[in-house]
Amino acid sequence: MSTRQRDFIVNGVARQVTVADEQTLADMLRDQLGLTGCKVGCDQAVCGACTVLVDGAPVAACSSFAFMAEGAAIETIEGLAPRGQLDPVQQAFLETGAVQCGFCTAGLILSVHALLRRVPDPDDATIRHWLEAHVCRCTGYAAILNAVRLAARRMMQAVA
Repeated sequence: MSTRQRDFIVNGVARQVTVADEQTLADMLRDQLGLTGCKVGCDQAVCGACTVLVDGAPVAACSSFAFMAEGAAIETIEGLAPRGQLDPVQQAFLETGAVQCGFCTAGLILSVHALLRRVPDPDDATIRHWLEAHVCRCTGYAAILNAVRLAARRMMQAVA
C-alpha cells in the first residue's frame, strides 16, 4: 500500500492530506478530515448517500479514489452552511419535511445544488432524472420534489 501527500481544495480551503492509493474519497473526507456528512450506505455507488461535488459535479465518494480528486474543488454538506446559516436548498428540505432519518439527505442536497446550478428552473422529469441515483427509504420522494421546487423558486427570486 503506497501513500503520499496530495493537495485538495475542500469547501474552499486548501488541504494537504496523506492518502493511500486505494483510499476512497469518502474515507479521506470522513476519517482524515472529520467531514462525516458524507455517509457510506451501500459502498457500491448505488444509494447516493455518499454524494459530494467534485468541481461542481456529483460524485459517489464511496467508489471514487481520493487521489482522483487531487487539485479539484470538493464540496461537502459541511461547506454549505459555514456560518451556521442554512443555504436555500437545506432550508427548503427542512421546511417541506424532506428530511426524515437524515442518512441520505446530504447527498440529495448536494445533487440538488449541482442540478440548480445547471438548470435553475427544472421540471419534475428533470428533477427525477437528476436524483435517480439516490435512495431514500423514509420520505417517499414527494417531499423531496417539493423541496427542490421551493429551493429553485427561492434561488431564482434571489437572483432577480
